Amino acid sequence: MLNVNPKDWRLLWNGPSTHLRAPRAAAIAGIVFSVLLISSLLLLRRSVPDSPSDAGRWLLKSSGTVAVAVNLVPFAGIAFLWFIGVLRDRLGDREDRFFTTVFLGSGLLFLAMLFAAAAFVGGIVSAYSIGFDRLPGSATFTVAREFAYEATNVYAVRMAAVFTTATSTLALRTGFVSRWIAFIGYAAALALLFAGRNIDWIVLVFPIWILLLSLHILVDNFGGSSKVGASDSDGNGDA
Repeated sequence: MLNVNPKDWRLLWNGPSTHLRAPRAAAIAGIVFSVLLISSLLLLRRSVPDSPSDAGRWLLKSSGTVAVAVNLVPFAGIAFLWFIGVLRDRLGDREDRFFTTVFLGSGLLFLAMLFAAAAFVGGIVSAYSIGFDRLPGSATFTVAREFAYEATNVYAVRMAAVFTTATSTLALRTGFVSRWIAFIGYAAALALLFAGRNIDWIVLVFPIWILLLSLHILVDNFGGSSKVGASDSDGNGDA
């Protein structure tokens, strides 16, 4: 009777290149997300005043730039979902159900808040572009602008803090990245959690940390010592 190790069947099913492709896919998705979101936020930073109570004069000269920034957000969200999915796949049996639930839930809520804010800003630009010249300074403009500000700087930022904390904790518990990345993540999470209203554009801290994490995974993988998926090789022993 043929005696086959179950781990050998798993290797045949997944294919020999899964060990290398998955970390690279996570890293590339994280880099794409970070670059797109940072670009979108910087375009908004350049075009829209910090104060949520502005009268909307920026619509006169910056509506096109703001529209470009808003249209980058869905693509950043797609890359972020890919990033989450690949990391969960590579954690596999090592994932902690509690922290993985928080990791997934906070990531999805972050995207929901980000998309809602972008939709409201996009709605302002679209309404202005079709001829609503009285929109700036109106009650409708104020409500939409305040909603976008609150959704980004209060709710999305807090969910980003929770996601960063959960990811850093999973990193320490499973060792899929170096510990110093996790410690930087905890510091970033504290900044996001408590500085949302006090520091303008604090949300930039989140994509910058994701970019750092992704670059670390990518460099580590190309260096031949990928920590993501290390349990596969560790479990094979001297096979």
